[in-house]
Amino acid sequence: MSAVIDTLNAALRKVPAWSLYILLTLPIPYLFYSAATGGMGVEPINALEREMGELGLKLIILGLAITPLRKYLKLNLLKFRRAIGVMAFVYVAVHLGIWVVLDMSLRFEQMWSDIWKRPYITIGMVAFLGMIPLAVTSNNLSLRKMGAAAWRKLHKLVYPIAVLGGVHYIMVQKVWEVEPMVFLAVILALLATRIKWATKARTAPGV
Repeated sequence: MSAVIDTLNAALRKVPAWSLYILLTLPIPYLFYSAATGGMGVEPINALEREMGELGLKLIILGLAITPLRKYLKLNLLKFRRAIGVMAFVYVAVHLGIWVVLDMSLRFEQMWSDIWKRPYITIGMVAFLGMIPLAVTSNNLSLRKMGAAAWRKLHKLVYPIAVLGGVHYIMVQKVWEVEPMVFLAVILALLATRIKWATKARTAPGV
């Protein structure tokens, strides 16, 4: 197992982080094309909207999994974390854009009413708004200006954002489906590892 991880880490070191932006962008035009050509069923706008949101949540989960993967399996994906986080924001923004433009046809009064009246939309909007400062500061300049400690503190916003995203995914189904609940369970499990590490750090001798 260790040899496999070492081989993977050696191979990943040769992969430039920017290539992940290209790779993760490719599904977006493909999914729009698929929706426009009848490849996403009888409700293509709804299917496209959900697919983008689900991919965004998967990337958030992948970003949360990077530290546990490094700690438990020694698999080092740290160089890709920024690209994964930024692309998670892009997918969630596209998900929201589809709702605003294609689903709601820019009926802002109706949208505003739905944001207040429908809790799953309210939760989704809060999660999206929380992602904006993370996306804006996901660059070296912001890291230098803010300082590492403040930057890390701000980016811990991803924890409540992930939970809100998982809850939004469950609620948007309007029936109890297994997959969204699995997503939320994985998010909570990943966050539990951080609570465990934080507790260990606080109780460690000399701390």
